[in-house]
Amino acid sequence: MSLRSLIVSAVISLGMVVAVQAQSFPVTVQHAYGESVIPEKPQRIVTWGWSTQDAVIALGEVPVGIPHFSYGGDENGALRWTKEAVAALGAEFPTILPAGGEPPVEAIAALQPDLILAVYSGLTQEQYDVLSGIAPVVAFPETVWDTSWQDTITITGEAIGKKAEAEALVAELEQFIADETAKYPQLAGTSFAAIAEWNGEINVYGDLDSRVQFLVNAGLTSAPSVAELAQGQDLYFMLSFENLDRLTSDVLVTYFETPETDAAFFGNSVIALAPQVAKGAVARVVGAELINSVSPPSALSLKWGYPQYIKLIADAATAAGK
Repeated sequence: MSLRSLIVSAVISLGMVVAVQAQSFPVTVQHAYGESVIPEKPQRIVTWGWSTQDAVIALGEVPVGIPHFSYGGDENGALRWTKEAVAALGAEFPTILPAGGEPPVEAIAALQPDLILAVYSGLTQEQYDVLSGIAPVVAFPETVWDTSWQDTITITGEAIGKKAEAEALVAELEQFIADETAKYPQLAGTSFAAIAEWNGEINVYGDLDSRVQFLVNAGLTSAPSVAELAQGQDLYFMLSFENLDRLTSDVLVTYFETPETDAAFFGNSVIALAPQVAKGAVARVVGAELINSVSPPSALSLKWGYPQYIKLIADAATAAGK
């Protein structure tokens, strides 16, 4: 079944399940910067940060403005699964906001939003205060860039009047993950360490990183060596090439934006000596689009990327002798 068919089917089925009891307004949403009151069902939604736009669209609404995604997006900054989902709904694609690390206040104001969603973002208190002068703003629940994909969906659903639909969508996607993972019994008990290269060193993702949490929630085990070497740096830490052998695990999961950077890393003679590399027990995740779809996933990217992602890890587990 195509992604378009899956989206249409999901939106229809979710609507049938929960149409009997529509959510009432006003709605008050708690977040890291206090609480925001949404007086009535929003009609003009702007999203900021990562994945919130996909949560809105997966719930059958289309924002008027979304961020520009240079990493994994097309020449206009649009993500493949977002484009396909909007087309499946038969809607006009949202305005893509100017690229940049800070919210483009003037561009957002020009869209005349009645709700700004920054549920998974790095929004600062100052930025929140400025945007709140335009429309109610829903920020992340506790910490910047640390909202789970499940919470991103449910908080978005609550804010736009589709709380029940959001909860149903999370349950559906969690079952999808379980079903896909169950195809590979060799993953049971498999430990992993997730890495990339940064400035000539190995960037090891810690146990609180969203990539690691996602795989742990899917049933894999973060290798004990990750926490041991992290020494309290739970999001990420750096490791020299020569010390990669200290990162003991059944498999390595590596992330490289291009085939060229992937090949250069594994062409290094020191890297080739690591036990996982020598066995071929490496899930080499290559390409910004695939990486973007699973680290972390969104309400729309998960079904697109997870089957490819988990198969790479399962093949690495097989090479490890699992």
